[in-house]
Amino acid sequence: MKKCLIVDDSRIIRRVASKILFELGFDPDEAEDGEKAIEAVRIRMPDVAIVDWDMPVMDGLMFVTALRKLPGGDKPIVIFCTADNEVHHIERALDAGADEYIMKPFDSEIVRSKLTILGALD
Repeated sequence: MKKCLIVDDSRIIRRVASKILFELGFDPDEAEDGEKAIEAVRIRMPDVAIVDWDMPVMDGLMFVTALRKLPGGDKPIVIFCTADNEVHHIERALDAGADEYIMKPFDSEIVRSKLTILGALD
């Protein structure tokens, strides 16, 4: 089973995303900030990471930048997930190493669509 890490400071968002990803065939794990997410990826590198932008301790941009520098950190598919739809935010996320971007609120069809486009679903 493919591993997915959901990184968001909202417990509700993490739970909703975990449910969606489990139903899509992933083994979800959760982290409430980028620092805890880095600890998690050092233990087991995920196949996919769904990452919030604004978080305490270490935000999403810092996490993705740090992830991409780790051994094997180039492998996970990274999808930024945020309520901010400004073009410069999307560009910054992609420049930091994200593969795609989704807006909150999201549903299973949006997540399925992005993961299918990125080749993470069969």
